[in-house]
Parts: sequence; structure tokens; C-alpha cells
Amino acid sequence: MTASPVVAPPSAFPADPRLAAFQNSAPAHPNPRLAAVEAAAPRPDTPAPAAMPRRIDDETRRELHRRLIGSLDLSTVGSRSEAELRAEIRLAAEELCRQSSHLLSAADRDLLVGEVMDETFGLGPLEQLLRDPTISDILINGPKTIFCERRGRLEKSDVTFASDDHLLQIIQRIVSRVGRRVDATSPMVDARLADGSRVNAIIAPLALDGSLVSIRRFPDRPLKAEDLISKKSVAAEMIEFLAGAVKARLNVLISGGTGSGKTTLLNMLSGYIPDHERIATIEDAAELRLQQSHVVRMETRPPNVEGQGAVTCRDLARNALRMRPDRLVVGESRGPEALDMLQAMNTGHDGSMTTLHANDTRDAISRLEMMVGMAGFDLPIWVIRKQIASAVHLVVQAARLTGGTRKVMKISEITGMEGENITMHDLFVFKQTGLNADGIASGVFMSTGIRPHCLEHLESMGIRLSPGLFDRRSLMTC
Repeated sequence: MTASPVVAPPSAFPADPRLAAFQNSAPAHPNPRLAAVEAAAPRPDTPAPAAMPRRIDDETRRELHRRLIGSLDLSTVGSRSEAELRAEIRLAAEELCRQSSHLLSAADRDLLVGEVMDETFGLGPLEQLLRDPTISDILINGPKTIFCERRGRLEKSDVTFASDDHLLQIIQRIVSRVGRRVDATSPMVDARLADGSRVNAIIAPLALDGSLVSIRRFPDRPLKAEDLISKKSVAAEMIEFLAGAVKARLNVLISGGTGSGKTTLLNMLSGYIPDHERIATIEDAAELRLQQSHVVRMETRPPNVEGQGAVTCRDLARNALRMRPDRLVVGESRGPEALDMLQAMNTGHDGSMTTLHANDTRDAISRLEMMVGMAGFDLPIWVIRKQIASAVHLVVQAARLTGGTRKVMKISEITGMEGENITMHDLFVFKQTGLNADGIASGVFMSTGIRPHCLEHLESMGIRLSPGLFDRRSLMTC
């Protein structure tokens, strides 16, 4: 057998005079296991492990940011690609952070490099929120107060801007990319981000406590009918009817309040337009994402500094009629362009669609009458109503209910005139019955049992709907 190695007892090793002096001067540790852990701890001259990420103070961030900009050759920026600039800035930022390693941990250095890249090429602190796919709205009430909406509920974010000047710089960066401007003479602006998100900003002197920004985000992939059905925003039977109406070239008006999902619904319905048709879209801030191959997109333009050069939605609507469109889609009717929209619907551009703000399908007709009156023509009310009755076939009402859920509340059909009044009836409705345990509105989608007058037109266009689609019954409970 092989003899086991002999291990000398601790007393057999040569004693370290320094250790002996320490042992003689230090009291015995009351907890031997804790003493072993402390003995294994790194010495003061040993590099410390990476610290947990912490919030970098503004003074450190500004100092390193200033040193970074000073180290770059700004004269060559215009002649270099963005990829080259990104690579150089990242290397320079990492080098400066390594030189300041006594101020920042490794995690802090990575965080600072990301912040510098966001400030240089992105939208600063907003980039952190824009990378979060669960956020649908970003509401900025001054540089230090930011709220986000997730799954229909608002919550305060810990993201802040350094100052109102910092926030104003980000606003200027957003609006300049889409050819807009915002300053003391024009302190309100509508714009959009590269991903199509809608932006509204108000600055001083109208905003009293710092610049105000509202960002309405849209999903990376446009929502389709199956998405809305799975979210219980609409019943499958309602989608079947609306899809048939769009294919049969009925004119559709989508109404609702702010944030009720009008644009989402318009995008979804536009997917049923045949691909061979030419579609002209008109918007104040382009946010529609039609999937067809033949789409002509137009966007309004605000006046310049001298107050000249404005191109309104009405100007574009009148010009669009000369561009041989099969359908006209107006992102939102909010003024005299409603008259041109009605004229387009009545002069061979069947299948056109638009949205407007209203609380009910019948209120939408009243508001449409008011907007036509803003066109400057002294038309009798019965003439306006006759134009509406012959132009608009369906009105779809969307709403944002308690808890943030969106629903298609009504699908109403305009049936004609009775005297000087427009007649209409509801085909499908959503009836709210209460709130669930999470405080979210609940109810039931129902078919009213009324057969639409347009059913014969749908059949003549080859649209065959399911038998019993319009029978009075409950469609889906949610």
C-alpha cells in the first residue's frame, strides 16, 4: 500500500512575525466561520469586484460627455458614415471611462457609454423608454416628471432630463427630422418619430412648468383583426361585416375619443382594401401604415417663420382628387377638409375612410355637419345632411373604457333622410355590464337583429356573409 502523505501540523510551519504580531494584538473573533469568510476577503490592494449598477450623477455625466466631445474631430463628421461615427464615439467613450475608473465601476461605465450614444445619435433619456415594447404612451410634464402607460394604466417613470433646456434640445431634434419647427413664435407642434409614433409638444411661453410632450406609440407590427379579437376589442362577427364593407367599397367613418384606437382600427380595416387599388392618404402627421403596394402618402405642412407656405389638409384633399386615386384615406377630419372628403365620396371615390373625434355615432354625424359648415360656404343644413346621407354608409364608434381597455362600441348604418333629418340604426353594439376584479370594464358584444340596407350591395359585389350574422344574439362576453 502507498503510504499517505504526512501533513505537518500548523505549528510545524515557520511562523510569520507580522502574523504573530497581529494575532497577539487582535482579540479572538467570536464567530470562527465569519472569521474564515473575512480572511478570504480581498486585501485593500486587490481589485474590487464589479459594483451593482447605480445612477450616475449628472455632474459626472456632463464632465465625461464634455471631454468626449472635445476629443472628437468634428470637422470630419459630415464626410463620415453614421456607422463609422458610432464606432469612433463608442471607442472614445470607453477609453475616457477607463481613464476615470476611479470614479465609475465597470457597470457604470457600460451605462454611461450607452447614455452618450443615446445623446449623440438618439433622443437622450427617451431612448430607454422607446426600447420598452410594453409602453404605449409617454407623457412628459416637464424635465423631471414623466409618466408611461403600460397595459392601459399610467405609472410614473424614474427617467428624467437634466433640465428644461435638455428636454427642449430633444424636442428640437424630433421635429427637425420631419421638417417641422418649434420656437417661441410657434410653441406647438405635431411630429412623428422614425417608427411612426405620434408626437405632440408644447413649449414656453404656453407651457408654464417646463416643456410638455405626448408620444403615442404604435406596435412594431400593425395590429390585425385576429389581434383585436384576441384582445376582446371587437367580436369576430363585427370584423366579418366590416371586412365585407371595405371590400364592397362602402364609405366608412371611424369616430371616438382621444386614445380610443381610431387609427389602429383604420389601419386594420385598410388591410382589406384590394392590393391593385390606388390609395391616397392625407395626414397632419404621417402615422398610417398601409400594407398595399400602391399607396400615395401626403402630409400637411405648417407655415414658415413669416407665416407663409402652409399646406393644409384641405389643400391636399383637393389636390388628391387630381391624382386618380381609387380611394381617399384621411387620417383625421377636424375642419373644412370634411367638405372635400364628402365630395370625394360622392364623386366616384367609393370606399374612402376617415376618422374624427366624437362620443357616439350620432354625435359623429352632428360634428361632421359642423365641420362642413367651417368650409366657408353658406349651405342650408338640409343640403349638408343630404350630402352626408348619400356619402357615408357606416359609422364605427371606438372607445377607451375604464382600466384602459379599447372596444368597438357600435357599428351604425346611415339609411337615408327622413324630412330634414338623417336616419341611422345600430347593427352591432357593446354593452358594458360592470368592472371585473382588476377594475377593467367588462360587458358583452351583441348583434341588434337589424339587417343592414347595404346587404344587397354587398351581395352584388360578390361578398357573401355568414348566415345568421345579423340575428339578435350575444356575440362575445368579455
